[in-house]
Amino acid sequence: MKRAIALTALLSLAVLAAPPASAAGSASQSGRDPGRQILPANDGWAAEGSGTTGGSAAPASNVHTVSTRTQLAAALAAPSPKIIYVKGTIDTDKTCADYTTGGYTLQAYLAAYDPAVWGRTTEPSGPLEDARVASAARQTANIKLKVGSNTTIVGLGKNARIRGVNLHIDKADNVIVRNIGFEDTADCFPQWDPTDGAEGNWNSLYDNISVTGSTHVWVDHNTFTDGDNPDSSQPLYFGRPYQVHDGQLDITNGADLVTASWNRFAGHDKTMLIGSTNTPGADVGRLRVTVHHNHFDDVLQRLPRVRFGQVHVYNNYYEVPDASTFVYALGVGVQSQIFAENNFFRLGRAVDPATLLYNWGGTTLTARGNVLRVGGHVTPIDLIAVHNAVNDPDLGTDAGWTPTRHTGIDPAESVRLSVSQRAGAGKIG
Repeated sequence: MKRAIALTALLSLAVLAAPPASAAGSASQSGRDPGRQILPANDGWAAEGSGTTGGSAAPASNVHTVSTRTQLAAALAAPSPKIIYVKGTIDTDKTCADYTTGGYTLQAYLAAYDPAVWGRTTEPSGPLEDARVASAARQTANIKLKVGSNTTIVGLGKNARIRGVNLHIDKADNVIVRNIGFEDTADCFPQWDPTDGAEGNWNSLYDNISVTGSTHVWVDHNTFTDGDNPDSSQPLYFGRPYQVHDGQLDITNGADLVTASWNRFAGHDKTMLIGSTNTPGADVGRLRVTVHHNHFDDVLQRLPRVRFGQVHVYNNYYEVPDASTFVYALGVGVQSQIFAENNFFRLGRAVDPATLLYNWGGTTLTARGNVLRVGGHVTPIDLIAVHNAVNDPDLGTDAGWTPTRHTGIDPAESVRLSVSQRAGAGKIG
C-alpha cells in the first residue's frame, strides 16, 4: 500500500514537472537521439491514424551522416527505414553556368520576349524558350532530391544547413524533417509569362521543401531563408520582379496529414502554399494540415495560402514591420477551411490590419482568440470583421469544422515570446 501511495505521489510530481503541452514537439523528447524522435501523439494532423515516426526504427546499417549533396542523394536512395543526419552545410556542386545549354542567355531571352516585341497575350515559345526549358531540366536533375517513405532527415547541432537544394517529398508516407536551415533554392532559369495576371509575372520552379501526394509528414524546427540572395535584391524585368524563388514549404497535389511546427520563415515572398489549383481534383478531401508555433518574420504572402484543405493555423507569430514588403498573411482560397486561432500579429504602424486576410475565391473561415500588437499595445483582433469592413464580398465566420488534433493551445498573448525564442533550427530541446 505504501509503495502504491509513493508511486502515485511520484507520478503526480512528474505531471507537475512536465513541459507545457505546446512544448511537446521539442522538450518532451530532449536528451534523446533526435533521429529517433517521433511526432508526439495528437500533435496536429500528421498524428492522425498511424502517426508519424519517420525513420526512427532504422537499423544501424540504415543510419547515414552526410555533409555533401552527393552523400545526401546517396542516402536518400538507400533502403528504408532510414535516418539521415545532416552535418555542416550541404551545397549544390554546380553553378548556373553548368546547367546552361542550347544557347540560352538571359540577355537573349529578355530581347526575344520583351512585351514590346513578343506581346502580352501568348506565352513564350521558340528556340530560346526551348533552350530555357532544357537548361532548367539540367538544373532540376541536380537539385531536386526525392525523399521516400519512412525517412527522418535531421540536422546535427545548431548549424546544419541545406543550401540550393529542393527536397521533394513525393508520394511518400511517414517523413520527418527537423533542425535544418534551408537557404536559397534559386531557379537559374525563371520563365516569363505575360498572361499571368494583369502585367505578367516571372515564375520559378523550386521550393525548399515540396510535399506532393504524400501523407504523415512532420516539418519541425527548421529555418527557411533566401540566404544572401533575397527576393528583395532581384531586379525588375518588363516591370515585374525577377522571381528566382518559389515556396519555402509548399504542400500540394493531394498531400495530406501534415504538421508544420516551430519553424522560422524569414525574408521571403511566396512562403507556404497549400493546394495546387482552383480546379477540384486530387486535393479535395485531403490537404489536412496543422501550422502551429511558427515564426513568420518579414515575409510577403502565403502564410499560408490555402485551397480545399482543413487547415488549423494556431499559436503562430506574425511579424510584419513594413507595409511595402507585405501582401497578406492568410489566403482564403477555393473551398478552403482555415481555422485560425490564438495567433499573435505584430504590425508596423503603416500596415493595415485589413490586409491580414486575402480572399482568393474562398467563402468562409473560423478565426478566434487572435491578438494584434501595434506599437506597445496588444489587443484582440476579429480578423474577419476587420477584413469585411473594407472588402466585398464578405467572408463567413464558420469554417465548418473544429480541430481536435493538437497538444494544447497557448494563450495568444504568450506566443510572441515563446515562438521568437524557440522557433527555428538549432532549437530542438
